[in-house]
Amino acid sequence: MANALPYDALLLYSFGGPNEPADVVPFLRNVTAGKGIPDSRLEEVGEHYYGFGGKSPINEQNLALKAALEAELASRGIDLPVVWGNRNWAPYTDDAITELESIGARRAVALVTSAYSSYSGCRQYREDLAVVLDKRGQLDETGSTGVQFDKIRSYFNHPGFVQANVDAIVEAFGDLAAKGGDASAARLMFVTHSIPDTMEAASRISGATYSAQHLDVGAEIAVRVGRELGREVDWELSYCSRSGPPSQPWLEPDVNDLLTERAGEGLRDVVLSPIGFVSDHMEVAYDLDTEAMETATELGMNAVRAGTVGTRAPFVEGLVDLLLERAAIARGEDVDERAVGSLPAFRSVCAPGCCLRRDAEPTGVPALCSGDLYS
Repeated sequence: MANALPYDALLLYSFGGPNEPADVVPFLRNVTAGKGIPDSRLEEVGEHYYGFGGKSPINEQNLALKAALEAELASRGIDLPVVWGNRNWAPYTDDAITELESIGARRAVALVTSAYSSYSGCRQYREDLAVVLDKRGQLDETGSTGVQFDKIRSYFNHPGFVQANVDAIVEAFGDLAAKGGDASAARLMFVTHSIPDTMEAASRISGATYSAQHLDVGAEIAVRVGRELGREVDWELSYCSRSGPPSQPWLEPDVNDLLTERAGEGLRDVVLSPIGFVSDHMEVAYDLDTEAMETATELGMNAVRAGTVGTRAPFVEGLVDLLLERAAIARGEDVDERAVGSLPAFRSVCAPGCCLRRDAEPTGVPALCSGDLYS
């Protein structure tokens, strides 16, 4: 029987999203807390959500992932409760900690629904855990004095995440052919969430910058897709969902700009693959399925969007493998940390100064799961 000790719970830790129109502005207040953005502007931003009935897909998708993880754990004979919590909406981090305490959990391992290492994809979650524990009076200079937390490493280059993306992309090439596109000439365009250039620079401490992580796994996925299709696949990386003032540089090219540029060069067939996301939440539903697809249609392109890893079996199985890997590390055992591509497996205990908002500028906010609570 697989051994999850010393953990007695798994925290599925996500971003959160509104469930109804009345939730939209309060949710966006949470997301933008401390930035002084007026509600009138949040109402404008919220139009993305109102266009989908005021409800984000992310909550139902997290519940589906939670159920899939529970089923996979049970199939391996692992009796480990899965608790779901979010940074920005119910169930909040505080709710999740309360639930962990109610079931008697003393040491939990956190699984963040972001595959890549950056401030917004890793450290911000670790900071929120520490801040909530501090508000509960459960944090001192050594860390949590209540439920103890470790985290599962960034998993962008784990075989399970990679294979699930490969499967989704191969299916998408088939869908493109079925709708009359030329799948043999189609380009694979990976898409991920853009981040500020300053955050990109700071992400290097993790072992590779945010963009380098994507480029490395993109190359690996493209090779594997090519093997399945029997040909070399041309690919490139694009970004979506930038925000903030226009004067602040963010990672480029935007997916819509890249589609426009490639159409001008004669490209007519494209498969969009959202490798930066683990489920079809609002950035995928709006930025890709709505905006990018409208751009492609206006340009006369044949475009399909590959699915995210979601609850695909290789991904879910890989997450449980990562849980068991982290448990073995916690027990002091030698572990073969599986990774594909040219980058090694990332650390499960973050290095001091890892994933700051800006390079070499400590936030002054404590962060769990690191060698130093305040670095």
